[in-house]
Amino acid sequence: MDTPTIISMFFAFCGAGILLSLAAPSSRQGHVLAWLGCLASLALVVAGASALLAGQTFRQPLWTLPGLAATLTVKLDSLSAVFILITGLVLFPASIFAGGSGGNPPGPSRALPVLMFGLYASLALIFLAGDVVLFLLAWEVMSILCWLLIVAARKKENGCTDSGYLLLAMGEAGTVAAALGLLVLAVGAGSLNFSAMAAAAPTLSTFARWAVFLLTFLGFGVKAGLMPVNFWVPRAYAAAPRAFAPVLAGATLNLGLYGIMRVNAALLPASLVGPGIVVLVVGTLSALGGILYATTDQDLKMMLAHSSIENVGIIVAGFGAGMVFVATRHPALAAIAFAAALYHLLNHSLYKTLLFCGAGAVETQTGTCDMDQLGGLIQGMPLTALAFLIGALSIAALPPFNGFVSEWLTLQAMLRSAELSSTAVKIVFALCGAGLALTAALAVTCFVKVFAMTFLGMRRLPPEIPVREPSARVLAPMFILAALCLGFGVLPTYVIPALDRAVRPLAGASAAAALVPPFFAANPAHTTLPVAFVKAFHPIGAQVGQHILPGRGLVVLHRGSAANPVVFAMSTSYMLIVLVGLLLLTYGVIRLGLTRRRRLIRRACWDGGIRRLLPEMTYTATGFSNPVRVIFDAVFRPTTVEDTRETVAEHFRTAIRREKQRVHVMDRLVLEPVRHTALKLAAKLAAMHHGRINAYATYVLLALLAALTIALLGRGL
Repeated sequence: MDTPTIISMFFAFCGAGILLSLAAPSSRQGHVLAWLGCLASLALVVAGASALLAGQTFRQPLWTLPGLAATLTVKLDSLSAVFILITGLVLFPASIFAGGSGGNPPGPSRALPVLMFGLYASLALIFLAGDVVLFLLAWEVMSILCWLLIVAARKKENGCTDSGYLLLAMGEAGTVAAALGLLVLAVGAGSLNFSAMAAAAPTLSTFARWAVFLLTFLGFGVKAGLMPVNFWVPRAYAAAPRAFAPVLAGATLNLGLYGIMRVNAALLPASLVGPGIVVLVVGTLSALGGILYATTDQDLKMMLAHSSIENVGIIVAGFGAGMVFVATRHPALAAIAFAAALYHLLNHSLYKTLLFCGAGAVETQTGTCDMDQLGGLIQGMPLTALAFLIGALSIAALPPFNGFVSEWLTLQAMLRSAELSSTAVKIVFALCGAGLALTAALAVTCFVKVFAMTFLGMRRLPPEIPVREPSARVLAPMFILAALCLGFGVLPTYVIPALDRAVRPLAGASAAAALVPPFFAANPAHTTLPVAFVKAFHPIGAQVGQHILPGRGLVVLHRGSAANPVVFAMSTSYMLIVLVGLLLLTYGVIRLGLTRRRRLIRRACWDGGIRRLLPEMTYTATGFSNPVRVIFDAVFRPTTVEDTRETVAEHFRTAIRREKQRVHVMDRLVLEPVRHTALKLAAKLAAMHHGRINAYATYVLLALLAALTIALLGRGL
C-alpha cells in the first residue's frame, strides 16, 4: 500500500470518528475515540515510517485558488515524516487514555471526541502542507480547536476560560508574525509554494534573511513555548482537560518546533552565524528558566508544563548549534546536532505524554495535583507509580532510558564547538553548554522531588478519599509509552539511521555515518572501516550481537583523526545488560549471602521520642525545593503578601505566617512593564474626555488637518 493511500485512510478514520461521535450514545463515546483514534494514529505511524525507512515520499497538488494564484499542495518529505511518525506514536496511547479517562466528569462528552478527531486531522495537515495557504489554514483550525478543547470542555471551572483565551490570543499573535515571515519568503520567490521558496532562498538579501528568521522564530516560538513568549504554557496546561493534556503536551507543542525547523533549515538554510547563535542562546535560557520553575512548583501539571519549556529549550539549543555548524561549513557536526535535536523531540513527546497520563490518573483518583497534599500513593497505585517512575527516569536523562541518549548527544554536539575558528562563538557555546549541564542536574532534582513527594512517604490525603488503581484503559497507554521510552533508549543505533533521512538534507552530511560506525560485519558499509580500527574495538564487545541482529551495530561513536580516533562513544544497549547484571548480582549477594541466616524482628520505629510521626511532620514538595528557591532567589523574586507573627499560649511559642506570591520572570520583565505603560497612556487619554464640546471640535479639526497634510506630502513624494 502506497503512502498517499495510507494518508487518505488516516483522514477517513478522522472523518468517521467525527460522524460516529455525533451519532453514538454517550456511553459509547469513549470507545469511538479509542478505537478510531488508534486506527488513525497507526496510519500516521505507518506513513511516517515508510517515508523514513523506505523513502516513500510524495507530492500531490490539490486545486488552484484563482484569487491568490496559489495551488494547494499536500507533500510528505523526510522532515514531515519525522513529525508525522512522532505524532502517530503520541496519538495512539493518548487516544486510549482519552477514551478511558474521558472528560472531567467520568465519561467523555460528545464534544470531546469530535474536537479531538478534528485536531488530529489538522495536526497532520500542518505537517503535510506544501504551500503557505494550506499551512496557515490548517494552523488556524488547529488553534481554534485547541481553544475549544480547553474552554468548551472545562468552561465551568475557574480560570479555564481565561487560560483558553490566553492560548488563543498568544497563538494568533504568533501566527501573524510567522505569516509575515513566510510572506517575505514568498515575495522573494514569487510563489507561495514551499519548493519554489526553497529554490529562491539563496537569492535573498541579508536583511530579508534576518527578517524571515526573526519573524518566524518569534511566531513559531510562541507555539513552542520559548522565552520570552511562554507565559501561556503553564496556564493552558493546567486548564486542559485530562483527556486532552497528553495530546497538548506530546503533539501540539511540536508544531512550533516544526515551523522553526521547516523555515530556518529546510526553506532557508543558515548562511549566517548570527541566527544560529540567537537560537542557541534563547534555547538555553528557556531550558534553564523552565527547569528552575519546574523544580519549585508544587502543582503536578504546572510543573510538567514548565518542564516542557525546559525540554523545548534543549531541542532548540541543539537546533541552534546545528545552524551554526551549517553556517560555518561543518556538515558532520551539523548532522550530529540536528539528529540530537530531532531525537530529543521524539523522546520528549513520549515521556511527557506518559507523565501527563500519570498526572491525569493521579488527579482522577485523588482529586488534586498539589504535591504538598499527596504522598504514599504507591501503596494504592503501584502500577501507576511504576509507569510514572519510568517516565521520571527518562525525563531526568538517566540511562538506559531515552532522555539520556538525546541529552548526551546534545551536550557532545556543544563540545564539538572546539573545531570552530571564532573565539567569541566558542565562548557562547561554552556558556550554553554549562547552562544545559546545570539544567540536566536540576532536572534530576526536580523529578526526584516529583516522584518522592507524590508516590513515596506517608499518605497526606484525608482518610475518606480512597486511592486505587485506575482502569486498564488508563494504565495500558502508560505502559505502552514506558516500553517506548525504554526501547528508544536502548536502541539508539536504530533510531539515528531512521532520523538520518531527515537530517541529511538539512545538514548536508549523514548523521548515521557520523555517529553509528558499521561494526557489524553483515552490514555493507563494514568494509569502509579501517581494519585496525575494528580490531581495536573487537575485544571490548563492539561486535557483540552481529550474528543475530541487523543494522550497523550497537555503539554510538564519533570518529576523529588518526591521532584521536574516538571523540566520544557510548552504548546504552550494552549498558542495559550491565545494569541488569549488576542489579541481579547485588540482589543475589544481599538476599543469599548477607540476609539468608538473619532473623527478622519487627519493632516500633524510634522517631526522636515522638509517639507517632504525623503526615504534616514529613517533608513536602515545597520544603524539598526550598534550597533551589533560595539559591535562585534573584530569578524568582517573589512578592511577600503576608508576614505576621502571633504569640501562642502567652510567652511559650510564636506562630510565624509568611505567604509569598511568585511572579514569573517573564511577567515581571515583559508583561508588567507593558501593562503599566498601557495604563499610563490610557490615563493620559482619559484626561482628554472632559465633556467640553469646543475641545472635541478642535480635536476633530486637528485630526483633519493632519490627514490632509499627510495626503499632500504623499502626493508630492
